[in-house]
Amino acid sequence: MNEVNKTLYIPLYGKSKVSQQGIILNDPSAERIWKEEAFPIRGKSRSRWLAYNMAMRARVFDDWTDSMLQRSSNALVLHIGCGLDSRYMRVKTRCSEWVDCDLPDVIEIRRKYFRENETYHMMALDASRPEQIGSLPDCDTAIVVLEGLSMYLSNSQVWALLQELDKKYRELHILMDVYTEFGAKASKYKNPVNDVGVYKLYGIDDIETIIDGLRIKFVKEHSFTPAALVKELMPIERLFFKLLFTGKLYRKIYRMYELKA
Repeated sequence: MNEVNKTLYIPLYGKSKVSQQGIILNDPSAERIWKEEAFPIRGKSRSRWLAYNMAMRARVFDDWTDSMLQRSSNALVLHIGCGLDSRYMRVKTRCSEWVDCDLPDVIEIRRKYFRENETYHMMALDASRPEQIGSLPDCDTAIVVLEGLSMYLSNSQVWALLQELDKKYRELHILMDVYTEFGAKASKYKNPVNDVGVYKLYGIDDIETIIDGLRIKFVKEHSFTPAALVKELMPIERLFFKLLFTGKLYRKIYRMYELKA
């Protein structure tokens, strides 16, 4: 497994720890997989503040996916760059088909813990090779989750990925998180992914440049740290967490965009 693939253990650790505490995210699969994988992460990757942040990010993606499915129950859900996430089990609203996609090494590990069925499938897919999008299932409407992915792709690769999705699906709903260019540069010196050997990351300052020439339009920006989730922390923890992960400074580093076509 290469360094980029190893980054999947950072959110897995965070979700497992928070789930054990019974706050923000209920994820027994993350708890079990983390215990069995026992991947040695260290330093900033083991921060409880980062664990809270990773769990909140996952919860925002979960709730958004659930809300999209309530509007379009016949939609196809594509989680591209799924890692070892169990979102398809956490989202309450059922769908006609869900496909978790990631690099072959990651999918091989996933198959140890997850089983396919009539509506749930796993598929090896390299997001940096957008021509592979053509092999995904056909459907009128696709709900696309791009969590923790864009920062490992250049701007041109993100555009190409969105272009292929735009061509393949008549209706698209996309949620993606991005580093800003400042965030990507700062990450070279202080980022949990450094602990697993990743130092090259990419940022997006203007989402409009990434969707230029596509049918895809910007809908709105989402918060990674909704007040309702922050309130689940202990009072003293809330104060410190807000300093680290909320406000204008955090937005200068990290953003979450909803798009649609």
